[in-house]
Amino acid sequence: MSDHFFVVTGGPGAGKTSLITELARRGFHTIPESGRAIIREETASCGDALPWADRMAYAERMLERDLRTHSIAQALSGPVLFDRGIPDIMGYLSLCSPPVPPHVAAAAKAARYNAPAFLAPHWDAIFQQDAERKQTRAEAQATCAVMRETYSLLGYEIMELPCTDVGSRADFVVQQLAN
Repeated sequence: MSDHFFVVTGGPGAGKTSLITELARRGFHTIPESGRAIIREETASCGDALPWADRMAYAERMLERDLRTHSIAQALSGPVLFDRGIPDIMGYLSLCSPPVPPHVAAAAKAARYNAPAFLAPHWDAIFQQDAERKQTRAEAQATCAVMRETYSLLGYEIMELPCTDVGSRADFVVQQLAN
């Protein structure tokens, strides 16, 4: 386990990336979500490793990228905050109904983060769709529930983020990191 690694998970549109951006602004090491980058790359190259095209190829690309960044981040000192983690891939596949391949489950069990997993709950007031976030509100809520379940099954303690402004959310995370 990497005791200086912390993950922020939850459904789409719950403020994870805004929080990660604020924590980076405050000087913390942060790792961006791989899924959005893959969507941008695949769209630009007319690829089909997309959540609305080839879900398994999309999951495999996320796994490859997330394992690489997890390994590279080992060299960083101090807390490292990840915008989604490898268990999110398990949750994504569970939600989309393809069976979770054994190598994905094994990676989620092997590439660990610190025990508290920060969960951004669905927050209707800030949820918005965009070109890369096509999920409905119902899908966003279901994703949040699956991420809570997935991380719990993997032995993480779920620490729910407060539904408040991004600065106060960042203060909450910083306080938890200090404990």
